[in-house]
Amino acid sequence: METFNKLTSMLLHALETREPTVDLLDSFVDHWKSITNYYIETTDDSRPVKQTEIPWRLKQMLDILVYEEKQLGEEQTGPCIEYLLQHKLLETLCTLGKAQYPPGMVQQVFLFFSKLLSQMQKPLLQLVNVYRPVQKLIRLCALPGSNTEKEAAHFLLVVCSRVKQDPHTLRYVLEILDQPAARTPASDQSQPCTQASNQRAEPPPPSSQSDSPACSSVQSESGLLSALLQLTKSQRGSVCLKAYESLLLLSSLQSGSSGEILCDRTQLGELLAGRLQELYCLLPLESLDPGQVQSWPDTPWSSQFSRCSSDLRSDSPASDHMTNFFSWFDFLDHLMREAPQVLAVKLAQCVHQLWLVDVVQPQLQHTCEQVVLVSTSFVCAAVRLVQSSSLLDQLIHFLLRTHTLTHLLLQRCDHISDQISMVSLSLVEELLQKPHRDILDILVLSFLKSRRYLSPPAAGQDDRHTENNETHEDSDDLEEDPFFFSDGLLLSDSQLLPTPPPPPALFSSSSSAPPPPSGLGSAADIVNSFLCLVPVQVRSAQLLQEGGYESYVHDAHTLVTGCQSLSQPWDWPLSLPPPSSSSGEVEEFFEGHLLRVLFDRLGRVLEQPYELNLQLTAVLSRLSAFNHPLLHEYLLNPYIHLSHCSRSLFSVLIRLMGELMQRIQQVSNLTDRLLNARRHLLGLSHNAGLEHLTLLRGLIVLEEFCKELAAIAFVKLPLEQQ
Repeated sequence: METFNKLTSMLLHALETREPTVDLLDSFVDHWKSITNYYIETTDDSRPVKQTEIPWRLKQMLDILVYEEKQLGEEQTGPCIEYLLQHKLLETLCTLGKAQYPPGMVQQVFLFFSKLLSQMQKPLLQLVNVYRPVQKLIRLCALPGSNTEKEAAHFLLVVCSRVKQDPHTLRYVLEILDQPAARTPASDQSQPCTQASNQRAEPPPPSSQSDSPACSSVQSESGLLSALLQLTKSQRGSVCLKAYESLLLLSSLQSGSSGEILCDRTQLGELLAGRLQELYCLLPLESLDPGQVQSWPDTPWSSQFSRCSSDLRSDSPASDHMTNFFSWFDFLDHLMREAPQVLAVKLAQCVHQLWLVDVVQPQLQHTCEQVVLVSTSFVCAAVRLVQSSSLLDQLIHFLLRTHTLTHLLLQRCDHISDQISMVSLSLVEELLQKPHRDILDILVLSFLKSRRYLSPPAAGQDDRHTENNETHEDSDDLEEDPFFFSDGLLLSDSQLLPTPPPPPALFSSSSSAPPPPSGLGSAADIVNSFLCLVPVQVRSAQLLQEGGYESYVHDAHTLVTGCQSLSQPWDWPLSLPPPSSSSGEVEEFFEGHLLRVLFDRLGRVLEQPYELNLQLTAVLSRLSAFNHPLLHEYLLNPYIHLSHCSRSLFSVLIRLMGELMQRIQQVSNLTDRLLNARRHLLGLSHNAGLEHLTLLRGLIVLEEFCKELAAIAFVKLPLEQQ
């Protein structure tokens, strides 16, 4: 074979001084006739193609075509390429490859097409005698039982690369030249998936995965997209990677109507979302750990190809299934960030319908606690990991614009199962960290904008006077609020607000902001109101000489800065809206389902598990850190006049202090027990004692939470008062 190569090179070099085009054409035709003569003369149909001259002949033909183009340039068409096109050599090669005669011929055809399309500079895919055989060859890719994955994946990647260079050829490789549009526009929000998909397959049954293990992906037509999707399932990493890259190349086409074509004229969205559904349905819900699912690390789709094949599998099949699912989820998320807007929206809508609505929603509404836990954990992880704005929109639509589901998820923040409450609160916290204005509007702000939590006298005053110019006598009216009582006990001044001087560490010159002006309602008073909520006799942080308030201010600064950065594009108002004025009977204030459940659970801090209390206070701290005037007034201003039966965060904390002062009277050796409980939480002690442990841990959480709120108020207020 080496001898033949040398002879050909010598021949081509010698022919350069004579009429190269004529001699090259003769040589090209001779190689082709040698291939066709093989089929006429041979009688052995079992001889592998690699044992024949066919691979070498094909290589020589390709070399001649490349050489001819270099000599003539891209603008001119040489006689060899003209011969290939006019005599439909590519069509013949496709027929020979499909027949698999001699054995292995289809691999040689894949290689020839791949090299032809990649090495020729002249655009060929728009030529009918090129794209038609390419279409036929695409149909030979990823066939069941085929051993041509490697060559097929490379061929498809080359095709997609050429389409990336010449986007107008997308129609040719997808075979949709004259087909009418068979689907509704992607912008139709009322039909997230197309009518065509509904005709292909029935939706999965509305039950848990344990009830429906046979969930299947959407069926599709044969063609480029389905072949690529099939190759993404290959056990060979190199094949999978090329299939992923090909899909990205197609989906990222930005020119012309490429996005509309892929959106309206193909089943790309159904195929990709169907694969996500399929991978999710393989997960064994009964054996998965909800905590592991919820905290699943970011799994970049490309990471599975950067490790050795021996590292791709773990000892746990369930873990492998989760890796596959989250890798594909990341791939879809990445693809939607790269795709044109119209295509990204359509893909996200298909994910919403095929995965969230058809499969996840029935699981969230299931009666089995394990199914609810795991499915909620998957949604929580998806919200945390998603980066595409289109996919985030659909997640928000699914969680917050489906009334029944939204109400159910918020109710579960106060579920009889502490685990379900934990994961539901975690989902709320993850939502609050996403760059989507509707989240806070739907969950909180829409209920506060009327400001009906204010009593009529306070509501009739100018807001600036309400916040900054209240008198001591006005603040005394807080005691008339029913939530200041706990089982008939009215807190005395010594129990309610001991008045030590402002903590030096908090207001030192080294702090991140200068001390605000003093006076009732000033920043200093608001900060001290939260700092002094927990009576001195039940504080325990100083017992272990822990860090001062600077650490809380540092953490609060990080939290507030993050929330302000998140909300900066949302164009929030800088001042409070005027309170609603209503004639006749005043409508009773409703804080919204989220704040109601958060306040209800906060009132039970002294009897709830420690981890649940931490999650609860984390959500409230994050809400307080947002720089919206309504959130500041309702959550961080202790001096507002509350209307009848209304409550604020501060009033709930005061009522909780009344209950605390009653219950700690039953605890002997309170200081020692608090010290042991705090040491145990810090890992400094193995035995915290079982008696009153929940109460003591709740007290510790309460103390830390009040410091967090004080620090958040300290960081926010100077900025707002400038």
